[in-house]
Amino acid sequence: MKKVFTFIGLVSMTAFSNAQIVINEIYTGGGLLGAAITNDFIELKNIGSSNASLNGATIQYASSSGAFTQYNTIPNITLTPGQTYLIQQGSDGLGGLVNLLNPNLIVTVLLNFDGSPGVGVGIGLSLTSGKVALASNATQVTSPTSTNVLDFVGYGSANQFEGAGSAPSPTILNSISRTIGDTNNNNVDFTATLPTPQSTSGTLAVNDINNLSKKAGFIKNSLVKNDEIIFDAEVKNLKVYTLSGQLVKTASVKDGASLNVAELQKGNYIVTGLVNNQPVSQKILKD
Repeated sequence: MKKVFTFIGLVSMTAFSNAQIVINEIYTGGGLLGAAITNDFIELKNIGSSNASLNGATIQYASSSGAFTQYNTIPNITLTPGQTYLIQQGSDGLGGLVNLLNPNLIVTVLLNFDGSPGVGVGIGLSLTSGKVALASNATQVTSPTSTNVLDFVGYGSANQFEGAGSAPSPTILNSISRTIGDTNNNNVDFTATLPTPQSTSGTLAVNDINNLSKKAGFIKNSLVKNDEIIFDAEVKNLKVYTLSGQLVKTASVKDGASLNVAELQKGNYIVTGLVNNQPVSQKILKD
């Protein structure tokens, strides 16, 4: 299975030889009575020796014997060697001793491959058996050897997995965690152990945030008071990110138009886009 990222736009050319982001830990008991943590989570990690990026990647989920049915997108992030990226998924809402501390991404939009609306917030991972794939795009994964698979974990009684066998089953108290690197064997690489979710420390790099200084002809109101960001030029490929690197809105706007962001919570965001085919970015505060 291809683990070294070799497609254009995913990593820099200098990182092709050894950089790899893998699924490092999965916890599935989130919110169950007696559970250790209130939410399921999936932790990614760069286990290579160079910076590695994800551009257009998705997390996809399937039941133990079913097809991949649901997915969520991942922001355009860059991880340094050893850096982790913590993704908060769904919850049963019945229990859990502690909340996840500062997850890098809280999944608020869940997509279904059949085109139906997503239900709930985050993927609700099956407790004992299931399949999780890290894919390079939003094309539906069909097996561990699908061309867009970056990493694949089948756990419990899953009918698909990397290598000779599946990873062990998680429990309400234990996650499954990568303990010896990546041999492409789920039954060897993962061990059931107490969950150790780790979010990225420091500033998370988002690929298309180039300069946070204000640029002429981009945003008129860096302080957004009425749920409308007003633009002073035509902006293509417009994206709104949280400061942690979560992509929360995309659009394109005409000269002098506005973008409604009523669905976003109050706080700081970073807006990026193309003005006259030149990349621009600016920090805003939604009041």
